[in-house]
Amino acid sequence: MSAVEDAVVTLSLARRAERVPDRTAIVDASEDRLYAPAETVHEDRVTYEELSTASGHLAGALEDRGVDPGDTVCLVTRNRVASLALLFACRRLGATFAPISHRLTPATVTRPFDVLEPAVVVGERAQRDLMRSISSDRTVFLEELAETDTPAVDAGTERADDATPLLAVHGEGGTAIATLSAETVEWNCIDAVLEWGLSCEDSGFVLDPLSTADGLFRTALPLLYAGGRLLLDRAFDPGDTLTAIDDGEVTVVSGRQVPIRELAADENAAALAALERAICAHAVEEESVETLLEHGVSVSRAYGRPACPTATSRRVSGPTDADAVGTPVFDCDARLVDDEGDVLEGEATGRVWLSGPVVADGYATPADDRDDDEMESGFVDGWFDTGERFHRSGDGNYRRT
Repeated sequence: MSAVEDAVVTLSLARRAERVPDRTAIVDASEDRLYAPAETVHEDRVTYEELSTASGHLAGALEDRGVDPGDTVCLVTRNRVASLALLFACRRLGATFAPISHRLTPATVTRPFDVLEPAVVVGERAQRDLMRSISSDRTVFLEELAETDTPAVDAGTERADDATPLLAVHGEGGTAIATLSAETVEWNCIDAVLEWGLSCEDSGFVLDPLSTADGLFRTALPLLYAGGRLLLDRAFDPGDTLTAIDDGEVTVVSGRQVPIRELAADENAAALAALERAICAHAVEEESVETLLEHGVSVSRAYGRPACPTATSRRVSGPTDADAVGTPVFDCDARLVDDEGDVLEGEATGRVWLSGPVVADGYATPADDRDDDEMESGFVDGWFDTGERFHRSGDGNYRRT
């Protein structure tokens, strides 16, 4: 049975809970204490049934605070089980889930809220400084929300509305906010499962924040979609990650430059030999990729934007050019256009436009208010103009120029 068939092709968490209630969905590998010794991993395991139950409870708590279909719920936190439970809670309510990076500053964290105008902002107590910057009448700490005594929202009452995005994901500076429907989220999960061969037998460690498109769509949501197991660490620690890998807990990791670099440079990097696959952002340094390859890890580079979480991917087997991003994933079409907007055929250099079911519905942020690296991008006649220039070789491979 294929990975997709085994997962039951639907975003419904309740369907997975019905089919594999006792299967572990998420492992919280964070230390018990803030200053716990390095390389210790505290494991709180959450089954699919428990995750679904938590989502229903949180949906009820949000509803009790006035969240209606079409509203937006923002979350300011590190990587926690509740991050994913809240996403599925919003799906049950027909609301939009907008994870906000805890790496923003008190001066910049207000940017996404000005655009999204959320009904509720949820945060963890560890992010008090950021939460103080947000209007207090809309905020609630995660711990308070979890303790709310209200009836759970049953999965059978999902109020998904095609007009309401399921996700709103912002760029690095907090202002380029792409909106993705439930269907778009599902197509991105399907493409990741097919592109990297993920299955219910896989366990993946997410090295990037779940507030980013990379963190959500390279491993986290695709693994849950496939019925696999996800490992989270609230604060990335290479020692903890390598301990989990060495213990046989992890088959795949995904990450950007810094976490991949730190894993490869760690004195215990030999533990990487227990991995099967690594999905690296296209900009990860060659030295780090070579270390993974030396330990027998299958390595893929991936390129994407918040408006198209994974546009291209390529398998690498040796020294590689970080600007070479490979070919479009299964359900992503790409074209090159010149400065006049004319489509270029064959080998050429121009701006890359993307289309297909994996591309976001649009931006919630006006062009003039976006991050610098997103200001030139936009949507034209059903295509997403990335604003970036690429060279396409004769064999269809793309390279950033």
